[in-house]
Amino acid sequence: MMSQDGTPSRYTLTAALPYTNGPIHIGHLAGVYVPADIYARYLRLNGHDVAFICGSDEHGVAIPMKAKKEGVSPKEIIDKYHHIIKQSFADFGITFDNYSRTSAEIHHRTASEFFKKLYEHDDFIEETTEQLYDEEAQQFLADRFVIGTCPVCGHHEAYGDQCENCGSSLNATDLINPKSTITGTIPTLKRTKHWFLPLNRYEGFLKEWIIEGHKDDWKPNVYGQCKSWIDDGLKPRAVTRDLDWGIPVPVKDAEGKVLYVWFDAPIGYISSTKEWAEREGKDWEPYWKDKNTKLLHFIGKDNIVFHCIIFPSMLKAHGEFVLPENVPANEFLNLEGNKLSTSKNWAVWLHEYLEEFPDMQDVLRYTLTANAPETKDNDFTWKDFQARNNNELVAIFGNFINRVVVLTHKYYNGIVPTPGEFLEQDKNALSSLAEFPSILENSLNRYRFREASQELMNLARLGNKYLADEEPWKLIKTDEERTKTIMYVALQIATGLAILSEPFLPFTSEKLKNILNINSSERRIVWNEVSTKEILLPFGHQINKSELLFRKVEDKEIEAQLNKLEATKQVNAQMEKEITPQKDTITFDDFSKMDMRVGTIIEAEKMPKANKLLVLKVDTGLDTRTIVSGIAESFKPEEIVGKKVTVLVNLAPRKLRGVESEGMILMTEDKSGKLVFLNPDEDRVENGETIN
Repeated sequence: MMSQDGTPSRYTLTAALPYTNGPIHIGHLAGVYVPADIYARYLRLNGHDVAFICGSDEHGVAIPMKAKKEGVSPKEIIDKYHHIIKQSFADFGITFDNYSRTSAEIHHRTASEFFKKLYEHDDFIEETTEQLYDEEAQQFLADRFVIGTCPVCGHHEAYGDQCENCGSSLNATDLINPKSTITGTIPTLKRTKHWFLPLNRYEGFLKEWIIEGHKDDWKPNVYGQCKSWIDDGLKPRAVTRDLDWGIPVPVKDAEGKVLYVWFDAPIGYISSTKEWAEREGKDWEPYWKDKNTKLLHFIGKDNIVFHCIIFPSMLKAHGEFVLPENVPANEFLNLEGNKLSTSKNWAVWLHEYLEEFPDMQDVLRYTLTANAPETKDNDFTWKDFQARNNNELVAIFGNFINRVVVLTHKYYNGIVPTPGEFLEQDKNALSSLAEFPSILENSLNRYRFREASQELMNLARLGNKYLADEEPWKLIKTDEERTKTIMYVALQIATGLAILSEPFLPFTSEKLKNILNINSSERRIVWNEVSTKEILLPFGHQINKSELLFRKVEDKEIEAQLNKLEATKQVNAQMEKEITPQKDTITFDDFSKMDMRVGTIIEAEKMPKANKLLVLKVDTGLDTRTIVSGIAESFKPEEIVGKKVTVLVNLAPRKLRGVESEGMILMTEDKSGKLVFLNPDEDRVENGETIN
């Protein structure tokens, strides 16, 4: 039943199922899991019935791709990354009520039953179509096994299901110049039978539900993408794939076919809810089938189409499920100006962060929330992380709490003093504190988590300003009674911070509650009491000693992280650099004709009117000769005088810009493409570089 004020009876919150082809990184956290956890914690603090659901997506084609790359089985991949992801979420404080996995038996059963119900009601179209086929690998190519040029934006490395450059959802056959990622060959078209969900049947329903029904309450980026898809006209979309990894299609004549991951994965929310309900002795159905349940999907922008058009169409076809009330999708988070990439290791991995910054979960949570990509792509930088920590968490939040607690112990042995008369500034501070729950609610109920995080910091600013204006450390010498009132008011603000910070800074909130001695069940304060309760922390109450809420982040720590990223950048540049193919085979006699000598450059100057050429005088041991070399863009003349070099001395002389060159200096390149005199050990030249 709906409550009298019109709030839902319960909330079902889902967070996008992460692929188990790699660990969790900050892009996942900023886009999905931190805002979802903030909202779940906020709802629970307000006494709502919440099911916060997630799990590992273990059937995507990315899994066998990763397994093939690492030379292991798909099961080894999913077990490895499922454990890393689940543990990272727990250590980071993401409070899922259930974290399941799509390889679980309960999910296979749930997804199969869902498919069969739609199949039996003739909700699918069965069609034989031409699909891309790799003749060399002898297999049909699932979407992610195909790469080619995006027909929308022209990006040359679009996948068969989506272009990561422009975000367009694609079919593999849409790609221009497709290529198999398995063998590198050009695929052929081969006929195969599949089952399709006729999305065109649901256009009317989607127009009414989204275009008319959610114009004013869905985020513009979500609404706009949905409207664009619907306006362009929806087409049937395959729900099965030719693949040997996934949930077998549960009908006859479907051997070698599995449920397409984007049909099976969102059903994972339902199966994970079932798993949770069984464990907790609950009935799962109201959380998905009762009209008084509010269903919300937290996702990134690359999943909007699947959660707003495809999954709702599946739910509508099934007929028993509620539809999402909102899908507050975020845009993408970049890292130091470049797109995050799992395959290129361009990421800040959560499990590594937790090891390198122990007990600093809230610093990352706060930075990602304060800089959340809610309406447009945003950028994470380590310098901003340091600034958010040092200038806001340490200097504002931590500073206020430390002063209040230290002074309370110094003046009153940690006992909340009895206040005297409240002056106007005291009343203003307390009334401002009482307004903060509704201020935060206003932002959170509109999914503006970035805005809410800054309002929370404004409460800490309020406390700092109040103390700075009243100066109890000075007043204690002349007016002890007035000082008691000031410290009493400051302790109320500190208590408000302890309660209201929990969704955003859960580990800090826990520490602060322990310091204020309000963590036991009989002393616990709930969210709305910050507004309604006249006294949050009563006089005579004993608080505990101060402890550090936040520590400063030092320059050397940031430098280490930037160096790590720079090393990744160099590795990526080397991997992307194409190795020059081997030339035609020669005989020993061919090689023995070349006379190579060690020489020393004794003079060097620029060739007039030539940007690339240097004129060198080289002592070869046989003679001193002139050699013209195209190395001026890599070296200044004065840098190379005295340099030992390898010289091909019996090369036929050749005139270059009027100067006769009598030999060739042998060179190679370093990782960045800069020319290097042939000395591989000293200059760390990579294997495979050519000598020229």
